[in-house]
Amino acid sequence: QVQLVESGGGLVQAGGSLRLSCAASGGSFSNYAMGWFRQAPVKEREFVAAISWSGIKVDYRASVKGRFTISRDNAENMMYLQMSSLKPEDTAVYYCGASRDSLYEYDFWGQGTQVTVSS
Repeated sequence: QVQLVESGGGLVQAGGSLRLSCAASGGSFSNYAMGWFRQAPVKEREFVAAISWSGIKVDYRASVKGRFTISRDNAENMMYLQMSSLKPEDTAVYYCGASRDSLYEYDFWGQGTQVTVSS
């Protein structure tokens, strides 16, 4: 069982940057693929980015490519999402997830961190 805790959310103006962190505990972090999802009000949760256990394979949703960077530090049991050139449409609760088998289907979730981008 992996426990995940997100941090780093907040209020930022359009064009600004934020770095989200996801701290993992209770499991072998390096065995899991990790990812970020987000959910805006009245919308379904959507995939944002994912990274393989080794960090070699990464994937992004089209709308964040070139603006967001996912990374992980297996020695520290941490995952990050560096977000730049933020837009109001990036406003959402951001969740980190851990997966035993896939970059796109997740077994464990954090509680989320709010990101609000003002125009």
